[in-house]
Amino acid sequence: MSRRVRRKGTQAKDKEKTIAQGYPGIGYRSSCSEKDGEVDWTSLPDDTIVQLFYCLNYRDRASLASTCRTWRALGSSPCLWNYLDLRAHKCDAATASSLASRCSKLHKLRFRGAEAANAIMNLQARDLREISGDFCRDITDATFSVMVARHEALESLQLGPDFCERISSDAIKAVALCCPKLKRLRLSGIQDIDGDAINALANNCGQLAEIGFMDCVNVDELALGNLVAVHFLSVAGTRNIKWSSASQIWCKLPNLIGLDVCRTDISSSAVLKLLSSSKSLKVLSAINCSLLEEEGNHRSYSHKGKLLLAIFNDNFKVLASLFSNITNNDREVFSDWRILKNCDKNINEILTWLEWILSHSLLRIAECNPQELDGFWLREGAALLLNLIQSLQEDVQERAATGLASFVVIDDENATVHCGRAEVVMHEGGIRLLLDLAKSCREGLQSEAAKAIENLSVNAKVAKAVAEEGGINILADLSRSMNRLVAEEAAGGLWNLSVGEEHKGAIAEAGGVKALVDLIFKWPSSGGDGVLERAAGALANLAADDKCSLEVALAGGVHALVMLARSCKFEGVQEQAARALANLAAHGDSNSNNAAVGQEAGAIEALVQLTCSHHEGVRQEAAGALWNLSFDDRNREAIAAAGGVEALVALAQNCINAPQGLQERAAGALWGLSVSEANSIAIGREGGVSPLIALARSDVEDVHETAAGALWNLAFNPGNALRVVEEGGVPALVHLCSSSESKMARFMAALALAYMFDGRMDEIALIGSSSEGFSKSVSLDDARRMALKHIETFVLTFSAPQTFYTAAVSSAPAALAQVAEAARIQEAGHLRCSGAEIGRFVTMLRNSSSILKACAAFALLQFTIPGGRHATHHAGLLQKAGASRVLRAAAAAATAPIKAKIFARIVLRNLEHHNVEASL
Repeated sequence: MSRRVRRKGTQAKDKEKTIAQGYPGIGYRSSCSEKDGEVDWTSLPDDTIVQLFYCLNYRDRASLASTCRTWRALGSSPCLWNYLDLRAHKCDAATASSLASRCSKLHKLRFRGAEAANAIMNLQARDLREISGDFCRDITDATFSVMVARHEALESLQLGPDFCERISSDAIKAVALCCPKLKRLRLSGIQDIDGDAINALANNCGQLAEIGFMDCVNVDELALGNLVAVHFLSVAGTRNIKWSSASQIWCKLPNLIGLDVCRTDISSSAVLKLLSSSKSLKVLSAINCSLLEEEGNHRSYSHKGKLLLAIFNDNFKVLASLFSNITNNDREVFSDWRILKNCDKNINEILTWLEWILSHSLLRIAECNPQELDGFWLREGAALLLNLIQSLQEDVQERAATGLASFVVIDDENATVHCGRAEVVMHEGGIRLLLDLAKSCREGLQSEAAKAIENLSVNAKVAKAVAEEGGINILADLSRSMNRLVAEEAAGGLWNLSVGEEHKGAIAEAGGVKALVDLIFKWPSSGGDGVLERAAGALANLAADDKCSLEVALAGGVHALVMLARSCKFEGVQEQAARALANLAAHGDSNSNNAAVGQEAGAIEALVQLTCSHHEGVRQEAAGALWNLSFDDRNREAIAAAGGVEALVALAQNCINAPQGLQERAAGALWGLSVSEANSIAIGREGGVSPLIALARSDVEDVHETAAGALWNLAFNPGNALRVVEEGGVPALVHLCSSSESKMARFMAALALAYMFDGRMDEIALIGSSSEGFSKSVSLDDARRMALKHIETFVLTFSAPQTFYTAAVSSAPAALAQVAEAARIQEAGHLRCSGAEIGRFVTMLRNSSSILKACAAFALLQFTIPGGRHATHHAGLLQKAGASRVLRAAAAAATAPIKAKIFARIVLRNLEHHNVEASL
């Protein structure tokens, strides 16, 4: 199934000028004093402090304002409160009331959700000029009407881009009656906008220059012809319009300069009518209009002095035609316009409007992601979005960044991105632009830029570019934000970057590990699911690295992740927390994290409980964590005590048709638990043999390998051995022994068969299965013959006749070394056997069966080969068991098979090697 400071233009400079000149009542203080190398920040000039405050978010402003009386007074300065963005904060009536004393001069407000919409009346901001809201699906006519009634000075009102489904024409009439100064109205997803509502706007809002009714279900196109003052009109995404009548009426609008019909079903005849008949129209935007694109003859839409933006046009070239040889590069038309100081007023209005409607429509198209527009995105769509994120309009920047985050994703469920689109953003310089945007002091911009970086970084090439441009440090800083949305997207960026092994160390060096762990403690389990999942996912990736896993543990990561596994109910968080714990526990040979996870209070109980989850990914990762933990003796017994045997047997029984990852981990966890004979017996009694046999029949190598390992351990117990025979396990093991592509699976299957038929099961077989009190109709003699035949065949595959003959004749070290190398199963060196198991192989060397003798010697060879992880441990166990005498006897026995003799000699040589090594 995944964010350089904004370029200052005229608007930014004007704001700075206001800050510097707006406080005649507050005097300047002397320059900063310095004592003992420390700066007294309270002695800074007042205007300097105000400008510093202006760069902070509201939370940080409030924190600094509480440090002293002077800063409290400065922190309440009206110029710091002419713009308020409440989207990242819970805004209820109490919050709004507490802000009211600062908001007397508030001019611009952004909010999110119905609760905030109801609360903003308590701000008492009578001079409010602009309101912009999103997540407005639950806003009703009543709330909307009260909002506009309380703010008669409104000049701009915008709700969207999500749909306002509960707002009707009655609320729009209220806007017309209450806001006579309204200049701009943008609404998305209204069900019905009737003629009465539109006529009310025409009659009462004489300054209304821009209207946007986007993605509406029904709009009275005839009434729109009465909006004679309108310069810019957008009906993007509205599908019910009768274009033959609309084009006849709208072309008569005397002041209409720009018309946006993107994503509608406008016809070519309507486009021709508008372009040819309207005297005032300059720009018609018709991007992603399917009928228009299908009808062909695109050259006929060319009309002197009028621009048509469409999929089939070079839109940068079209836009550049607004300038008379001012721009040298069509693709820099927006940036060239922004740096012009004396640009034509009409062009300023047109391009400002175009930035907004393009950012809106491109975002909508990116969200729908139609496949037929792939060429458009690669040709110019991505470049348009990159131009728009450099806009001086904050909401345009945000939508463009969100568009970049959306258009690159082609499969959200599996976090799949379109490589071509991601890389075109990179090649167009988009990574640097997004990182610059992420460093803005505006939290909305930080969040959307981080989201774009997060999604783009799924592509390995882009992730490398992000790291090279310093993105890891920027994301690590943003993940410390007190704004949950910013922290969430930044953590997501670190999650995707941490997939690359080359980035893990850099994330740790940037303080990312500590920041991610702190996020888990900072945000509660309820309401912070997104940030918790991303933080846990990033920690899971980092924990896979040995060095970073230590950093995770040192930063308190074990406690944090166990806390999530125990208390969080969101399945995505549970899955990533379990995966992180699994990776932390996977370094048992190199650090103490395995034991640390097991010793953390409630860790094992939580993981056992998660194996019963309804979510497949949670079950898989929990089983993987228990598998890794089971390599530690204390953990193994704690898992059993917590009900792990019963839980994992049930999991194995229910995952026969599950994906291979879950099957492998379920069998692997039982393999790990079955190292203990008590657990092995319990697994057999709980019914674990049958599902393991079924998993051993899998065609997937990883699955049948772990199942074979579990059956090998289980078969050590005679009662379990009989169960394997009764449940039809011999044919399954024989098949593995002879046919698996995995040498390890073949080896463990052979050892399981050897355990089963070395004679210890015979007595149990006489009285039947110890758990069920009866024996199924199975011919042990036939099963034994089948097993021994395939054990012999398996051993022979590692016994080249010529090599054995040479070794038998000369017994030279070189000849033995050649045999040992040919017989070596590399992965077998990772197996660790108990003293009882080693003793059983030693006893098997005395067995009357020549095949079992050879198998036992072959097994001991694997376990003692120098360089194996546990070879020294196994050599010590052999010495304690007095195996040297038995091995010498086997090597010298006249009646012993040559394979057993040669393998026994090699084992003796290995023991000598380990003795020498131990004495050094």
